[in-house]
Amino acid sequence: MRVPKSLAIAVLVVVTQLSALSAELAVLRNGFSIRHERHEEIGATTRLYTAEGYVDVQTESIASFEPDDTPAPAPAPSKEPAPIPAAQTAQTAPLDLEQIVRDAASKRQIDPDFINSVIKAESNFHPRAVSPKGAQGLMQLMPGTAAKLGVKDAFDPKANVDAGTAHLSELLELYHNDPLKALAAYNAGAHRVEQYHGIPPYRETRAYISRIVRDFNAKKLAQMKATQSSAPAKNSHSGKSTAKAKAAPAKPPQQASLTSQHTSQAE
Repeated sequence: MRVPKSLAIAVLVVVTQLSALSAELAVLRNGFSIRHERHEEIGATTRLYTAEGYVDVQTESIASFEPDDTPAPAPAPSKEPAPIPAAQTAQTAPLDLEQIVRDAASKRQIDPDFINSVIKAESNFHPRAVSPKGAQGLMQLMPGTAAKLGVKDAFDPKANVDAGTAHLSELLELYHNDPLKALAAYNAGAHRVEQYHGIPPYRETRAYISRIVRDFNAKKLAQMKATQSSAPAKNSHSGKSTAKAKAAPAKPPQQASLTSQHTSQAE
């Protein structure tokens, strides 16, 4: 499941003039809830201010606001007692999700585009997304899965993506690098894939796989077009570097080129 497309994440410094409210939950009509510190209505949009920045949500998509009784996770003790240089305290570094995904993908030898497509389908890149079933964060880790993978704070983007990628890597290995079965197990559970000897006949699971297939294929098609358009300009040297890049292992794309045949199977 995922947060509506209308959500737009911006990692910015929160304006201090706004009046502070106690932490609360914005309960969306699709069942998601978003924890935030305060909100502000701007025309047809409601801006939810979170610890990472703010999220803009269509006001009509919010069912209600409720108090959040869940205590915020305590900050981890600093392992570096040395003071931070003044030059580094002038501004807060933005969340580099792209680098986080690249690092996790490289560690597990999975195509980063595949991970990004999973994150888009799971949370639409919102680090504090919570599903109706209790899955949390960017890759929507269930509490049991998070605990098994050693994640103390599922809302920590780096920990969440690293653990979610590790879990996806395990499923790809379990299903011999078949991304469709791995995605089905990520969504519905490996026991359901075993029960049905393949993708379960659940509309939600099949729609989930289709969204990822379409998004991943769109990324690859755009990359192919970009490569073809730049090929005449860079001929000899770029051809060698491209060949090396394609030779690098990436865990699922021999099947996760996810052709139209795979797409129809998922739907």
